[in-house]
Amino acid sequence: MADDGFSLNFAVGDTVASNKTPKFKGGSWKERSRLTKAARNAQDKRLSGQETSGRVKAFERAYRGKAHPQAQSDSHHDNTQPSGQPPAKRQKHDHDNDGKSERPRRPRDRPAHLRDANFHGIPGQREVISSLFSFNPEAKTQELEQTQQAEEQEPVKPTNAPLPDGIDTFTSLGLSDSTAAYLLTKMNHKNPTAIQRASVSQLTKEDADVFIQSETGSGKTLAYLLPIVQRLITIAERQKVEKDEVKEQGLGRDSGLFAIVLAPTRELCKQISVVLEKLLGCAHYIVAGTVTGGERKKSEKARLRKGLNILVATPGRLVDHLENTEVLDVSRVRYLVLDEGDRLMDLGFEEDITKIVKALDGKKRKHADVPGLPERRVTILCSATLKSTVQKLGDISLKDAVLVRGEKDDESEERDSSNENAFLAPAQLKQSYIVCPAKLRLVTLVALLKRTFARKGSVMKAIVFFSCADSVDFHHKMLARPAESTSEEAEAKGIPDATPDAALLDAVAPSPLLSSPVNALDVYKIHGSLPQQTRTAIIKSFGKSTSASLLLATDVASRGLDLPNLDLVIECDPAFSKEDHLHRIGRTARLGRDGRAIIFLLPGTEEGYIDVLKESYKVNAETSATNVTAQSASDILKKGFGPSTGLVGSKEQGTDHETLATNFQLDIERYVLANPQIKEMAKNAFQSHIRAYATHIASERKYFDIKELHLGHLAKSFGLRDPPGKVNVQGLRGKSSRPKANEGRKRTATTDSPIREKRRAREVDSDDEIQAMSKQAKSAANIDEVGDAEAAAQKMRSLVRNKGKMMGGGADEFNLG
Repeated sequence: MADDGFSLNFAVGDTVASNKTPKFKGGSWKERSRLTKAARNAQDKRLSGQETSGRVKAFERAYRGKAHPQAQSDSHHDNTQPSGQPPAKRQKHDHDNDGKSERPRRPRDRPAHLRDANFHGIPGQREVISSLFSFNPEAKTQELEQTQQAEEQEPVKPTNAPLPDGIDTFTSLGLSDSTAAYLLTKMNHKNPTAIQRASVSQLTKEDADVFIQSETGSGKTLAYLLPIVQRLITIAERQKVEKDEVKEQGLGRDSGLFAIVLAPTRELCKQISVVLEKLLGCAHYIVAGTVTGGERKKSEKARLRKGLNILVATPGRLVDHLENTEVLDVSRVRYLVLDEGDRLMDLGFEEDITKIVKALDGKKRKHADVPGLPERRVTILCSATLKSTVQKLGDISLKDAVLVRGEKDDESEERDSSNENAFLAPAQLKQSYIVCPAKLRLVTLVALLKRTFARKGSVMKAIVFFSCADSVDFHHKMLARPAESTSEEAEAKGIPDATPDAALLDAVAPSPLLSSPVNALDVYKIHGSLPQQTRTAIIKSFGKSTSASLLLATDVASRGLDLPNLDLVIECDPAFSKEDHLHRIGRTARLGRDGRAIIFLLPGTEEGYIDVLKESYKVNAETSATNVTAQSASDILKKGFGPSTGLVGSKEQGTDHETLATNFQLDIERYVLANPQIKEMAKNAFQSHIRAYATHIASERKYFDIKELHLGHLAKSFGLRDPPGKVNVQGLRGKSSRPKANEGRKRTATTDSPIREKRRAREVDSDDEIQAMSKQAKSAANIDEVGDAEAAAQKMRSLVRNKGKMMGGGADEFNLG
């Protein structure tokens, strides 16, 4: 009502805007439903056009910090518009419809501040550039700052360290003085560990089967090698005295094969062989060798023909030689060691081990022709857990076995009944978790690694575990990509240009991104798809490296490897089971040394996995509450992308960490877009990660539920701007690759001709397409072909694929493409 008392009444014409949704006729039901839904969404956005335009402008300002001059002028024009005039029509955007009925926007049609110089548009597809720090789910658990409290407490007493002086020595356990002196002078082992004390004393006093259960990093390999080597040394010295031969030993390579050690992976066999070769330095007449595959059988047969006393092998390769190599004589074998028994059963070696045991029983001599050998075969089974599969393996190979546990003091012997058979982590190992949204995974990992290797000597070596080989390849490419600086600047920083060892191929590269002027960093990668020669060279180079090194790996490096000076283990992708998690973090904190482990968890159901982390320690230990702490992803980003670090660009001093992290994410996305090969690598990593996420054991799927994943946010962590439904991998059929019902009617003859040419090319190259499909399916199956388990793994995948389960071809199971 006006001041003069008159009320204003505006007459509305007959042409009132109707809110009725238009109806569509013709076509299929799905097409009409899709168009109706698109029209309803467009109508809702037109009704709230002014508010939507404000959100778009706020999003653009948050992405670059300052608006484009043209956008500022438009905003000023909108603010100074007379109130009597109707608002100007809002410009249409690609997200107003599904992007299929209209032509795609070209790069020059986009705002200048969101335009990509290296953008290569793909007709029919649109990009999704989401904000990095908006619409992220919040953590349900409170992140308590416990790190400072843990540092103020007294240091934790290690549980896998060697025994103190005066308790037990190697000589008191039954070893000879010469062997004990060699362990001290050449191998730097002064006192035995708890598991070595229990195992050596049991195996030297009695010829009975033994089941060894111990935590990681406690010297389990020497626990079963020392009694075997000591028995052979005693036999050799006895024969020397009886024959009175001063110059020649009574035992040699032609005396026969006395012991066989079976391990599930080639890497573990190599590790056992290295330890055995060092130990046999005190007895050069004892000859050891390996038969693990990965090389010509002719070379292995020549090695067996010369003669071996101790053989380290994988089950599949040993069965092959038992069936096809006549020179392999196992009649004198008196020791059979099954290392990592749980892993042997998980990889499907039950049938091979049964064949090996039957072959040893069938060819065994009734009476030992070498005096001093046990009358019966002694089987040693090593496993961290007493699962049902391990018990089944024990039924196959063991007879009246003695259980041996490594307990260092009386307090540790009092176990809780519920955790009696649990696989525990070393007490001095400190674990922490980071609740990080999916979109921030990549930037948080880079910030954490940059902060870790900022100072020289702070962390010598670290390892990052991923769930699949494709993810390892992608992250290795991102961390090792060349910087914008010239090669002269890289030389000034001390970063090497290339790896001198040609056998390593592209598996080792310097990281300009993570290196600092005072600390150059090399990035390694290892997974089951690499050749065996390359994998062996990587482990050897990483172990002997004296500079800062980072290893990106799958579970192929989670068991048995003793990597010196490894201070930090990062699980970017959680392990598929609790046992695998404990084996991963067991690469550090070995033989009493300190170690740290960090795991990334997503907000939501994965936060329940924190209770599983706390179960890794003994219930009656006072350190169970302080050894598992929380780290804030925001704090890590502030430290890694802060102005003081200059991670992305030191020129932008004064900007906050969110802007620097966003610039780095955009740089990664532009790098992925500009390189088709890198983009294909990112797509493979994304889809393989999804498939691997669905392979967690049934008891832990309540924490890792694939239905809770936000696929769009997860795709951003791999540098992808395509919607999840548009991520197609070559050789894998997806929904978007299928032609629509009325798609052919809308296209003209000029647009149909190249498609027909592509179809003809596909028909001509059908054989190459099938090979590419098999190769992609093999790489996306996410089960590393480890050791001689290749044949078993292929059989397993074929059976699962025939049953229509998770590892089938393509991404249709998860609606990814």
